[in-house]
Amino acid sequence: MSQKTNQAILLTGNDLSIEDVYAVAEERAKVTIAEEAWELLHRSRQFILEISASDQPVYGFNRGVGLNKDRHIEAEAFEAYNRNLLYSHSAGIPPYASDAQVRAVLLVRLNSLLVGRTGVDPTIARQYADFLNCGIHPLLPLRGSVGAGDITLLAHIGLAFIGEGNVSYEGSNLSAAEAMARNGLLPVQLGPKDGLAIVSSNAVAAGTGALVLHACKELLELADLVYALSLEGLQGHVSPLDASVQRYRPYVGQALSAERVRTLLTGSGLWDHASASLQDPLSFRSASPIHGAALDSLRYVQAALQTHVNASDDNPCVLEEERRIVSCANFEPLTWVLGLEMLGIALSHVSKSSCYRTIKLGTPQFTGLSRFLAPNDQTLAFSTIQKTYTSLDAEIRHLSTPSSADYYSLAGDMEDHASNAPYVVNKLEQIIERLQYILAIEAIHAAQAIDLRSGIQLGIGTHAAYEELRTVVPFLDKDRSLSVDIQAALAKVKNGSLVKCARSAISKPFSES
Repeated sequence: MSQKTNQAILLTGNDLSIEDVYAVAEERAKVTIAEEAWELLHRSRQFILEISASDQPVYGFNRGVGLNKDRHIEAEAFEAYNRNLLYSHSAGIPPYASDAQVRAVLLVRLNSLLVGRTGVDPTIARQYADFLNCGIHPLLPLRGSVGAGDITLLAHIGLAFIGEGNVSYEGSNLSAAEAMARNGLLPVQLGPKDGLAIVSSNAVAAGTGALVLHACKELLELADLVYALSLEGLQGHVSPLDASVQRYRPYVGQALSAERVRTLLTGSGLWDHASASLQDPLSFRSASPIHGAALDSLRYVQAALQTHVNASDDNPCVLEEERRIVSCANFEPLTWVLGLEMLGIALSHVSKSSCYRTIKLGTPQFTGLSRFLAPNDQTLAFSTIQKTYTSLDAEIRHLSTPSSADYYSLAGDMEDHASNAPYVVNKLEQIIERLQYILAIEAIHAAQAIDLRSGIQLGIGTHAAYEELRTVVPFLDKDRSLSVDIQAALAKVKNGSLVKCARSAISKPFSES
C-alpha cells in the first residue's frame, strides 16, 4: 500500500493498492507525487525531446498510430497532431462514469505514468493530480472500448485537460475551462507523444475494476454471514466447518470462509445440536468451498490487477536508461480480464447456492417448519418471492458468460486482438448488484426461520446480524408487500451494517482475503 502523508496518498508508480484506489475514489483522499517519480518523468521527457531532434521513426511520436503508423509527423505539427488525436479518439458513448469511477481512472492512469515509460510531459502528470485534488471530474463515457487500451474513452479526459468538454465539479456540470479557472489551473500544452500517453492505457477498465473488486470483497464477507444465519435457521450441521477438516483440503479461500462462519457461530446452539438429518443439502454443506472458490478467484485477480496498476501499459515503451523507445504490447490486459471472468463465474456459483438455500428454508422437508415459513395456515408468506430471486440468478448466470473472446480485427487488420475489458468489468458490477439482492432475500428467510423456532441459541455474530436486520424487517406475522422488506434488507446489505454489527459483536475483524 502507498505511503500516506498528512492524509494524502504518496504515489510512486510502484506500490498503489486496491485499497488506495478505493480511498481516493470513494473517500476523496488527496494525492501527492513522490520526488523520485518526478525525477524519472523529467528524465524520460528529456529523452523524448532529444529524439524529437532526430528523424528516428517512433510510433505515436513522429509517426501516426494504428493503420496510420506510416504517416510522418513534422515537429512543428506535434501540438496540432496530438490535439487532433484526442478529437478523433473521443468516440465514447453513455452512460457516463460516476465521480468515484472517474477518480479511480485518473488515479490509475497517473500512477502508471509515474512508472516513467511514456515520455509524457510532467505537466500532464501534474494535471491528473490537480484534477483529483481539486475534485474536477471529466465527463467520461463508459462504452466504446474494445479493451485493447481504452483509447476512445480516455481521450475525453484529454479534452478536459486542454480546457475542452464538460466536467462534474462540486455537484454541477460545467465546462472544463470554467472548473479549471476556478482552481487556478491552466490547459496543458500538448507536445510529442502526449496525446498517445493520455489515451494509450486500460485505465478505465482497471480503475473501475479496482472498485468492483473492493465491492466483491465486501460481498463475500456478507455471503459467509448470510450462510451462517441460514445454518441457524435450518438448524443445520456445522461439521463441514471443522478446522481439522479444512487442514486436509488446504485451499486458502475455503479455510478462510469456514473460519469466518465458525467465528460468527461462536456460542451458537448448533455446536451442541444433533440434527435430525445425517447431512445437509450441498447448498449448505458445500457453502464454504463454494465461497472459498470465489475468494481464491478474487485473490488471483486482485494480485493481477495490482501488478497492472503499478506497471506501464503504454505503447511504445520509453527505456530512457537504455536510450531506446520500443514498440510493445504492454497494453494487453488479458491476464486480469480472464481473472475477472473467472470471478464472475465463481459468483454465479455463490448465487445459485444462495438461491437453493433459500428454497430449502421454505421447504418443510428440510426445516421441519411451515411451508414457505408461514406463521399460520392463512398466510402465503414466502411463496411467490421464489420467482424474484431465481430470476436474478438467471440474469447472473448469463452475465457470468465470458465475453473476452468476442472481438473484431480492426484498424486495417493491424489490431486483431482485444479483451472487452470495460464490458467485463461492467458485467461483474451487475453480478454483484444482483447478488446483493439475492443475499438480502436469503437473510430475510433465515431470520423468519429463526423466529419460527423460538428460543434457539444464536451465535454471537449471527445474533448481532439478526438483530440489525430486524430493525428494518420485522417478523412476517401476516402477508404484506415483500418488495418493501427486500429494499429495507438491501439497504442494510449495501451500507455494510450487517457485517459491521457482526464484526463488532465478535470483537475482531474477519481475516483478510
